[in-house]
Amino acid sequence: MGDALPVFRCPGVAVMLDENWFSEAAQGFAMSLRLQRKLHEERSPHQLISVYETESFGRLLALDGLTMLTERDHFIYHEMLTHPAHFTHREPRDVLIVGGGDCGTLSEVLRHPVRSVVQVELDERVTRVSERYFPGLCGGLGDARVRLVFQDAVDWIARAPSDTYDVLLLDTTDPVGQAARLFSAPFYRECRRVLRPDGVLAAQTESPFLDLELLRGALTAMGEAGFPVRRLLHFPQCSYPSGWWSVTLAGAAGLAEGFRAEEAAAKAFPTRYYNARVHESSQVLPEFLLHQLKEAP
Repeated sequence: MGDALPVFRCPGVAVMLDENWFSEAAQGFAMSLRLQRKLHEERSPHQLISVYETESFGRLLALDGLTMLTERDHFIYHEMLTHPAHFTHREPRDVLIVGGGDCGTLSEVLRHPVRSVVQVELDERVTRVSERYFPGLCGGLGDARVRLVFQDAVDWIARAPSDTYDVLLLDTTDPVGQAARLFSAPFYRECRRVLRPDGVLAAQTESPFLDLELLRGALTAMGEAGFPVRRLLHFPQCSYPSGWWSVTLAGAAGLAEGFRAEEAAAKAFPTRYYNARVHESSQVLPEFLLHQLKEAP
């Protein structure tokens, strides 16, 4: 595959690449994908963007050496970040996406009859690379309902008007470096402000097995920020560390009423993972999570 590939070091994560394997390791545990070739690599003003062709998972997008998506299993994550929030809100019209530069979440949002979608992504190059190598995720970029903003989300949301959005999706990278701000009470407080009173927040909250302390911290921070009700959803994600991932829904008391199960069961669009029964069952927590998360205020 040419020149030797770089080695990255992040807090709690070591990423190693050689000529044949892409491996992401954390806490003494590693997951690997056999590579066929490197399709693209560039260093944007914000990060290293890489695209590989793998032997069994199709194309792989990595940012600073960390897996963002693969063609084979991305739909699980994107559907579970998007559809539970939309079927929980009574009538989602205006949507804000933070992150999501690959546009997979955006493509799922546009399956709903929403009125507008704003996507705030720091790095425009992630979107442009995705347009070239993952065109199936980017078909919604020409939709008249969509507005793309390439800017730091913390700064942008601090200036956004209050009570503007029904659903806010945090499709963020791992909480390393500046991205850690997107898992903090001050940022969640701004998210609460820009949501309408009955608004629903959905945030990716990492692995419930490897990142339990981070998950507990996020739930606590959401509570401190004014989200009295939080619901953890968990699901398999084969290409992410541990193969097990989570999304947290947060909102006001209305979130406790549950989701529009009949409408989810009769949804007017096809999905490959999400359905009403998956929505319900994904909230059933194993004993160790019930025990560890019950102390989050």
